[in-house]
Formats: sequence, C-alpha cells, structure tokens
Amino acid sequence: MARALLITDVQNDFTEGGALAVDGGAALAERITAFLRRHADEYDVVVASRDWHDATGDNGGHFAGPDGPDFRTTWPAHCVAGTPGAEYHPALDLSFVDVHVRKGQGEPAYSAFEGTTDAGADLVDVFFDREVHAVDIVGIATDHCVRASALDGVHAGLDVFVYEDLVVGIDQTSSEAALEEVRDEGGHTGRSDMDEGRQRPGGAVL
Repeated sequence: MARALLITDVQNDFTEGGALAVDGGAALAERITAFLRRHADEYDVVVASRDWHDATGDNGGHFAGPDGPDFRTTWPAHCVAGTPGAEYHPALDLSFVDVHVRKGQGEPAYSAFEGTTDAGADLVDVFFDREVHAVDIVGIATDHCVRASALDGVHAGLDVFVYEDLVVGIDQTSSEAALEEVRDEGGHTGRSDMDEGRQRPGGAVL
C-alpha cells in the first residue's frame, strides 16, 4: 500500500500580495519545499492542487457580485486560469510534484478531491490506481481548502494526516475548529518535526 503527500493551493493569490492573501503563505511555501527536500522520497506520489477559476462569470456564485464578498461562500476574484495569481508560489519546488490537480473550473470547489488532473482523472482515481491508503496534507488554507480536502480524504476511506506546522489559515479560531473537525471525523493532525522514528497514525515511520 502506498502513501501520498497532498499540497493544497500554494498559489500566488493565496500568499502575500495576492487577491486572497493568507498571512504566512510565502513562508509556508518555503517550509513545504524544505520538507520535500527531507522527505519526498518517503512518498509514493506527491500531488499539488490549484484553484483554477474561469475568467468569465461568477464561477457558480463563488466570485462575489455587486454586494461584495462575505468571505464565507463568496470571495473576490482569485486564481483565474492563466493569470499569475493562479500559479504556484515560486518558493514551492515543483520538481518534487508528480501529479497536478485543478479545481473550481466554473464552479465552487474547495477540496482537491473535487478537481481533476490534466488528463481528466479524479484525485480519488489517481490514488486508487496507485494503491494509496495514506495521505499527508499540507497547504493553504487550513480553514477552507485544507479542511475540505482532509474531510473528503477521510470520507474516501484514506488514512489522513494534516501537518499542523505546514498549513496556514485565514482565521486562527476557524482553523483550530477545522483541525478538530478533521480529528472528529477520523483523521489525524500533528507536527512534521516529530522525533526520529516516531510513527504517525497508520504506521508510516517519519
């Protein structure tokens, strides 16, 4: 059985200077790259997801209308396909990434499991084909796309672990609530800088 790393939405628009910037996003991109340099060979597949919204229309109500965003279900325009804001943050080393997933193409989408690869495959199918049973999740934002991806992973029967020091959220309270929800649903959370030889739930040695 295989193990995967899922890097969620480490994009320019979700980091400092972007349309929906999250504090600490740029530093997170650097930390994830450092983690990959230490641990990428421990994963059978590394996946990175991106929001990839349509340039026209409101993407199924995801982009705010004239009344402005409520920052819960409607948002300023962000991560529009083909724009610099939709690109990965330059501090994220893409040489470690095996599979790229795009989501939100014309509709609201938070979970990486709602996206597809360039070949049109669903993420669940990617993991099934590679016999993945455990997924570690890092990225942006804890209280939105990381949360949704982790919960969908759990509901798909995967052993999910979110690295708390390799995610950043919009709001501390809602981020803590999101991690608690992941644990309540059967996922796991913890830190990436564990003691040598300590085991994550599911049995993989870090």
